[in-house]
Amino acid sequence: MYLWEFILQKKIKYMISSILLVIIFSYLAILFFIYFNQRNLLYHPSENNYLNEKANFVYEEVYIPSTENNLKGWFHKKNLTKNKTLVFFHGNAGSLENRIYKLNLLKDFDLNFLIIAYRGFSGNKGKPTERGLYEDALSALKWLKTNYSIKDKDIIIYGESLGTSISIEVSQNKKYSGIILESPFTSMTDAAKHYYPYLPVSLLLKDKYDSIEKIKNINIPILVMHGKKDKIIPFEMGKKVFESANQPKFFYSPDNDDHMMNYDENLLKTIKSFLDKI
Repeated sequence: MYLWEFILQKKIKYMISSILLVIIFSYLAILFFIYFNQRNLLYHPSENNYLNEKANFVYEEVYIPSTENNLKGWFHKKNLTKNKTLVFFHGNAGSLENRIYKLNLLKDFDLNFLIIAYRGFSGNKGKPTERGLYEDALSALKWLKTNYSIKDKDIIIYGESLGTSISIEVSQNKKYSGIILESPFTSMTDAAKHYYPYLPVSLLLKDKYDSIEKIKNINIPILVMHGKKDKIIPFEMGKKVFESANQPKFFYSPDNDDHMMNYDENLLKTIKSFLDKI
């Protein structure tokens, strides 16, 4: 072998080794970043959408004690004796104000409703975690029962996006009147794999929100709503949640709705039909 061939081979091996090391260290850097910043990637309390609406419903601003802080909430009391009370658990982004456009329409039903902001949202102290949000939801339900003597059979649980997993968690083996899930997902692990197929998300994730394993423990009427053009959570996840749910169950899947579903006449009719059945 000529000397120049030997030198060339050594250089090629060195270049390949260097490239592999760069790839390995870059991948490890990505893992490190994702692991330590995952909750900043998951929870977005300062994101603001749908802020053009003004509340056209009467509500009391309430502060509900949770395990670490007080939670800001809005309580619309129509008739606590005659009407059922819907408890609304919102998604992973934004404030209470971002849900006004929905609440403006929900107020037309014969319902009371309570919506709370989780820790770290809408000015609440604390940082959101899966366990923390479950505690916040349970605290809201406890507050409602303790202060207003509202029974489980008169409570309807409503979850939006991330709030669907929280709704499923707190509804397991309960006798609530019913549960409504808007744009649900099977688990955060599945959702993360959809976005990061090249990462070992099962090992990295701190907050797993394993709804598909818990849905079997829901034994009350359930309405699943999921738009077929959801660009955030694949429609198939919502369909799988529905298929895994126990009877009685109902499915609303409009062809053109995205993740934040259109609160149009068809959706409202679906909710009204569900409410009439429970």
